[in-house]
Amino acid sequence: MFSFSVPLGKLVRRVSRLRGGGSALPGLVVEKIDPGFMQRTLSTLPHGVAVVSGTNGKTTTTKMVVELLESQGLKVFTNRTGSNFTRGVAAALLGEVDWRGRLDADIAVLELDEAHAVHFVNRVPPRYSLLLNVLRDQLDRFGEIDKTAQLLQHIASKTTGTVVLNREDPRVARIADTLDGPDVRYFGLDDSLLSTFPNDDELRAGPGSPAPAPVQQKPHADVVLRRVGPDNADFEYDGGTVTTGMKLRGVYNIFNAAAALTLARSICGSGAAAADHATLLTALSQVAPAFGRGESLVVDGLPLDLVLVKNPSGFRLGLKSFPAGGYATMIAINDNYADGRDMSWLWDVDFESLRAEGVDQVTGSRAYDMALRLQYDEVAVGAVNTEIAPALAAFIAAAKDKPKRIFCTYTAMLAIRRELSKITTVEVVS
Repeated sequence: MFSFSVPLGKLVRRVSRLRGGGSALPGLVVEKIDPGFMQRTLSTLPHGVAVVSGTNGKTTTTKMVVELLESQGLKVFTNRTGSNFTRGVAAALLGEVDWRGRLDADIAVLELDEAHAVHFVNRVPPRYSLLLNVLRDQLDRFGEIDKTAQLLQHIASKTTGTVVLNREDPRVARIADTLDGPDVRYFGLDDSLLSTFPNDDELRAGPGSPAPAPVQQKPHADVVLRRVGPDNADFEYDGGTVTTGMKLRGVYNIFNAAAALTLARSICGSGAAAADHATLLTALSQVAPAFGRGESLVVDGLPLDLVLVKNPSGFRLGLKSFPAGGYATMIAINDNYADGRDMSWLWDVDFESLRAEGVDQVTGSRAYDMALRLQYDEVAVGAVNTEIAPALAAFIAAAKDKPKRIFCTYTAMLAIRRELSKITTVEVVS
């Protein structure tokens, strides 16, 4: 049935883009005038909807799943803008449907913020869901960490086909006990890698903390990450171990590759329709980092890496995955709504690995909080400037002959990418 909401939404989208407006505005408009737009459009897809959610890694994991499925010949709709609220999905749909509201795709793979995913699945029950982890992140929005786990559990409860869970995160793994209906699959880690990925309870443990609970028998994992090398990784599935090259950098991205493989294998099924694993691995080896998630740009002929940080675990893994040696370092910390207002989590990160090289520039609205935190870990700071644009310019000028790395919160990353787009090639995400 033809709906005037689609032409109107497309018009708003075009005007918004011409004026440099936010990517989610057209979605907000179409949600107001046609609340059934998303459900009506996505219900036509032969393979349904797959939702990716969790505290860390949603954007890169979603990108991997999309590219893996495309390698199997599927047409995939996704919310590439990184706007992981329901209105962002609606806006992305407006960019893909024709004027009659028809979507040419086999499946939708959607990154969704934990809280907004709950609203989405109430309206559009997914056939698949992939739940990555539960860590302290924006507790000013979500409250206690167990509340975040409850949000993920609700997503799983609405899933009609297969739920993929992180075996190594106890709050995520326990979701399986609450489910009655969906098939449950897991992705996991080799025991030798467990210390690299502490769960939230382990991150907070210290002297006087209660003894850990006895280790229980782990469930079988569909895909296990066995080893991470400088530019390759070993994955085990179907009783064998395979090695594949990886463009992705950072141990956390490689673990998320195990999650993406598990979901892709679930979607592609078994028998005659089963995935071609040689093609899957080739596709996985070619996945580049999502924007700002270990993305490497070129400035003055040398690499400049952007590493998104938004909670203690993510920052710790970022520091471990991208050693400071030989790099000029900048840290940009904002506390806008999308970053989370409470930045006390910075005190849960160990910055000693930056001590030898120091930090050249600290910027963002919470620059002085960050500089104070570095001072306590005896990390030298070259300069502090709350204004991102001049701080970035000074950082690039002072480190002209060195590769560079910037650790940044979400809105700081967006601001930095805007500035960098004036001097180098930056992927445009529309």
